[in-house]
Amino acid sequence: MTGSATVDRGVEDQLREAAPRVLGALVRRYGHFDECEDAVQEALLAAAVQWPEQGIPDNAQAWLSTVATRRLVDQIRGETARRRREEADFQRQPADRQVERPADQAVDGGTGLDGTGQDDTLTLLFLCCHPSLTEASQVALTLRAVGALSTEQIAHAFLVPEATMGARISRAKQRVKAAGASFTQPEGADRQGRLPVVLHVLYLIFNEGYTASSGTQLQRADLAAEAIRLTRAVRRLLPEDGEVAGLLALMLLTDARRAARATEDGALIPLAEQDRGRWDRAAIAEGLALVGGAMASSELGVYQLQAAIAGVHVQAERAEVTDWPQIQVLYQILERIWPNPMVTLNRAIAVAMTEGPQSGLALLAPLDSDSRMAGHHRLAAVRAHLLELAGDRVAAREAYQLAARRTASLPEQRYLTARAARLS
Repeated sequence: MTGSATVDRGVEDQLREAAPRVLGALVRRYGHFDECEDAVQEALLAAAVQWPEQGIPDNAQAWLSTVATRRLVDQIRGETARRRREEADFQRQPADRQVERPADQAVDGGTGLDGTGQDDTLTLLFLCCHPSLTEASQVALTLRAVGALSTEQIAHAFLVPEATMGARISRAKQRVKAAGASFTQPEGADRQGRLPVVLHVLYLIFNEGYTASSGTQLQRADLAAEAIRLTRAVRRLLPEDGEVAGLLALMLLTDARRAARATEDGALIPLAEQDRGRWDRAAIAEGLALVGGAMASSELGVYQLQAAIAGVHVQAERAEVTDWPQIQVLYQILERIWPNPMVTLNRAIAVAMTEGPQSGLALLAPLDSDSRMAGHHRLAAVRAHLLELAGDRVAAREAYQLAARRTASLPEQRYLTARAARLS
């Protein structure tokens, strides 16, 4: 939120928890998603400015709801007055100058507040992940409407100008409006068809937070934490869904390693060299319990399998005792149900660790002609690692240098350059 630096973290968490519920209530009553979302953002800004001076209200959600509703009603009344003035001017025109005008939408396009205090988080997630939007727009709109992040914060996270991100979010809201999307939960086949989109967007947000795709920071802890928070919200609403549990488990088991992934000056520390005593054992325990329960009680899915792989890694007390054969089997299953070059890339590492680096390198060869991997630094980086294991120092150095040129992440670039220099 803009101005949230003046509000302590606990208050900021309260605001982010309450914001989607307030927004949902407004949209259910008034129907105008874009105007309602703007009103909630204004209420969040008012809270960030006023609460440090006036104190935190007993009921944060009620306070936000009151302020946001007032802003929205003022906006609607102003718009209605403008329309009435235009209508009066139109009626005063000579008949031969009057032209047909489209009918205005009703001011109140919703069904009214039901007073139940229901949590609209999942409904908002489905709305923000509307199939009419691009992937980038889905991520941005989710962070804005459901994550309650400001345009400035989202722009900073993805290293684009605030004006650019503002325009993207505005276009996304207008596209949702033009698509005639209603503020209702999809049901049946429609719900099952759209839930994977919601989970994928949360997955993308987490990945960008865990390893930033560009910039000077290796990690964006705020984005990773926001993805975990939102996935927990989905988990509360869909506690029996195995893939929701799998995704939350994957995030927890991966994020548990965050404190050990970088030095004090931000340099990358690879998994094999991390101080495992710094891993978050509470997050690991929760993640292992989630993925174990999901795999035992529901149909196997891609997030459960990825969580299971992460679980094998975090259960190894030392890198050299990692159960690579189990990881290889899990990747084989994952590749069968989710054919993906990135899965193949990761399986190649497991194969190299179990059958030797040459076997892993053989799996990488077909990826060179896969358009989805063209120019990706990860392919060059993995090839460099396996070539180094195979003892080909010259080829490994060249591959590390290529990977360093291809990445937009400064910490990864420095790490890869240092690996290349070590082989000189």
